[in-house]
Amino acid sequence: MIIVGVDGSRASHAAIEWAADDAARTKRPLCLVHAVDRWPYQVQRFPAAPDWPDPLLRGGQKVLAEAERIARARQPHVEVSAELREGAPAAELRERAAGVDEIVLGSRGLGGIAGAWLGSVSTHVAGQAHCPVVVVRAGQGPVTGRIVVGVDDSPECEPALEYAFAQAVLRGATVHAVHGWQLPNRLHAPELSIDMDEIRTAQHQVVTDRLAALKEKCPQVEVVEHLQFEHPVDALSRASAEADLVVVGSRGRGAVGSVVLGSVSRGVLHHARCAVAVVRS
Repeated sequence: MIIVGVDGSRASHAAIEWAADDAARTKRPLCLVHAVDRWPYQVQRFPAAPDWPDPLLRGGQKVLAEAERIARARQPHVEVSAELREGAPAAELRERAAGVDEIVLGSRGLGGIAGAWLGSVSTHVAGQAHCPVVVVRAGQGPVTGRIVVGVDDSPECEPALEYAFAQAVLRGATVHAVHGWQLPNRLHAPELSIDMDEIRTAQHQVVTDRLAALKEKCPQVEVVEHLQFEHPVDALSRASAEADLVVVGSRGRGAVGSVVLGSVSRGVLHHARCAVAVVRS
């Protein structure tokens, strides 16, 4: 099942369309979830009459009805359901994520700060949910047939690569494997010599080794390798300008062991110009 968080914003509408398309490609049901957060409205001085209709629930039902209309218009044959929940949206979505295949969110909801790329709900869910989380930006450009994926030598890279290749197979898209690298800091050992050719060869081998098994598994997918001498966030964000989706792994962990976004995934979520999928091991 694919879950999409909805709140009536432009970014939320874009997320519904993205999720509906992905549900059609993967033949999975789509569940629209809206969380009614009462905390900002809990003013005890003027309590509502017990027999009055609940305005927050009524508003949530309208949001879900509009979301369902958008999803069915986009993909009429996808199985669509809707859920109205009560509580903080990020916490409710994270709780609802158990056992689902994917969560899709808009990049910034109605409560976001004007000009901010990433909202607090999408940041929280992407950093906490254990299934893939796709963050969709409103006004995404035309389809390019490119899936960009970050490649490095960490174990967390593998699930991201598998997700990227699976999306490429479903879409008939090309995978652009991007590996951004920088020289080590020699501040404390300036006497160390650096052989740039040797480093480039080693970095190329990282990409080759990571892609070998998936190239064999998915021979129909065209793969383009990009080795960039720059920070991974810069390399991936630049590649996103001509992509339909950027896929990144995440290996961040909080001080007490709770999962949070790593620096690269967080940076890409903030700066990419297309949808971003954060895929956890």
